[in-house]
Amino acid sequence: MNVLVTGAKGFIGKHMTLLLKRKGHNVFEYDLGSTEEELKQYISSSDFVIHLAGINRPLTTEEFYDGNTNFTKKLCDLIKNSGKNIPLIMSSSIQAELDNDYGKSKKMGEDYLFSSSLPVYIYRLSNVFGKWCRPNYNSACATFCYNIAHELPIQIRDREYVVHFNYVTDIVNEFLKVVELPTHLGEKDIQYVHPIYDCSLGHLADLLYYFKGEIESERHLPLLHNEFELKLFKTFCDYLSDEGYTFNYAEDYRGSFEELYKSKKWGQISDNVAFPGITKGGHYHKYKKEIFYTVIGESEIKQRNIINNDMVVDVVKGEDPHPVNIRVGYTHQIKNIGNINTHTIMWISEIYNPETHDTYREDVEK
Repeated sequence: MNVLVTGAKGFIGKHMTLLLKRKGHNVFEYDLGSTEEELKQYISSSDFVIHLAGINRPLTTEEFYDGNTNFTKKLCDLIKNSGKNIPLIMSSSIQAELDNDYGKSKKMGEDYLFSSSLPVYIYRLSNVFGKWCRPNYNSACATFCYNIAHELPIQIRDREYVVHFNYVTDIVNEFLKVVELPTHLGEKDIQYVHPIYDCSLGHLADLLYYFKGEIESERHLPLLHNEFELKLFKTFCDYLSDEGYTFNYAEDYRGSFEELYKSKKWGQISDNVAFPGITKGGHYHKYKKEIFYTVIGESEIKQRNIINNDMVVDVVKGEDPHPVNIRVGYTHQIKNIGNINTHTIMWISEIYNPETHDTYREDVEK
């Protein structure tokens, strides 16, 4: 499918375009610097539009209405003038419920789309967090992550103030589901991305300070008690990344594997996702240390001593998590024995290097 993404270079736009491409879609990327002629060309070839472009930190009040209301009207009119009934997702904001210029400019854009007769899906997003969000701009979460990771001070006016959060991966996954619907009729009501997490600014800061302290301790992995803490930890790791490192994401029929954090001093942290019934692993290390920590789902971790065949088996459930130390000289595997995808946070004592990999294949169950 050909998908036009406006605001493609923005925070959500980067995640959206990468996900669409990974799923085999062709993406037209429109952002600052693109021309109106390019926009018309993209529309003429598009099967779907994801409208993420907008203004939230303008120099003047008028920029709110120009970037949020007027551009939305222009986009809608260009689609209608093309003679194509292209379905469209718009990312709006919960601020549209408030009486401020940003909220009013978003609400006006929503109303225009609803009156357009196009099949539209309008989502009011909460405060969005996740990797690649710009710190010290308009996100308290990104600012806290960056400053705490770099040992800079943070300011909290009210520790008890509760913020509503959406995770960026949940947003783009929701949008992808809509794009891939067999038919597009649109929705007449405002949509929301779930889950929505409520967290006070004080608790948010406390969690991030805790994550940093645990990574730098001999434990390396913090205790995570729910999905919000998992997603926040994955976000925080992105701001800890040492300069010059690249981070990999791999996905296949078994699940996915995403590198979160690399440090010459502290090693590497990754998130391993396994589908139900899937077994991963079947290798041992001679000197590297590892910790596996399943925080969602249910995993069976088996380790067998390659010398005397001593077998160690641990079953870990996300609702009662505990870290499992992977023993040196034990070939090991991890199996999803539950009914949902497992998320296992994995720490290894050094960054993977193919020249000094210290990883040797051997089945656990002979």
